[in-house]
Amino acid sequence: MTGGTEGTGGGPEAGESSSGLSARDEAVLAVERRSWPGPGPKERAIREQLGISPTRYYQLLNALLDDPRALAHDPVTVNRLRRVRDARRARR
Repeated sequence: MTGGTEGTGGGPEAGESSSGLSARDEAVLAVERRSWPGPGPKERAIREQLGISPTRYYQLLNALLDDPRALAHDPVTVNRLRRVRDARRARR
């Protein structure tokens, strides 16, 4: 028996879509698909729409970038964010 709905389970559980991602994981990717005028409105949307802190949001997002289910669900967004992350790491 598997437990939790954190988007890390193996099969379709409560809160997971046909992509295997939780509704929250899909919502995180949806926030990233949008264009934001700056960090303030985005952080406000994260708190209001997802009910989590921006710090937790970015932790979840970073984990999603390594999840093959996220890549299958939204390849354009995931690949774009992977390129940004890799470029940041290369500058360090």
